[in-house]
Amino acid sequence: MSGWIWAVGAAAGGIAGVLLFRPLRRLGREVQAERARESFRLQRERIEAKFLDAARATGKPRGLTWKDCDFEPALTLVRDRRTGELLGLVPVTIAFEAVAGGPMEGVAAVGNLRNATAVFHYQRGHWTTSGHAIFNLNPDEAVAHFRQQYEVVTAGS
Repeated sequence: MSGWIWAVGAAAGGIAGVLLFRPLRRLGREVQAERARESFRLQRERIEAKFLDAARATGKPRGLTWKDCDFEPALTLVRDRRTGELLGLVPVTIAFEAVAGGPMEGVAAVGNLRNATAVFHYQRGHWTTSGHAIFNLNPDEAVAHFRQQYEVVTAGS
């Protein structure tokens, strides 16, 4: 008789687990997104400086150096559909200068300001960056362009 009780209990537990998995997963993702937003707000100055340092270190675009990067206050939080990783997209305006003696020296367009989206990664509760910028797209345009890869994370979703 006790075998039946265990079997019924295990089946009921399995059914309850299946029914509760999605709501609990959604709740966990909402909590993670809110923590990410708050963490970004608190760390913003530090991670913006890290972005600029990392971008300068990439050596891209070739023949140019990163002179300055102006970060706008907006943050678009997205989730990578494949990995589930959270990313922060921030609109930026970038100023470059030509490398002395390089192929871009003397090109008038070097001084033009460039619009882009700075990309930040939220991993294990911390924001990181590799200095990757999506040029010529603001965050909304980047999300639309990469719609197969990114989904916007709105408050409460």
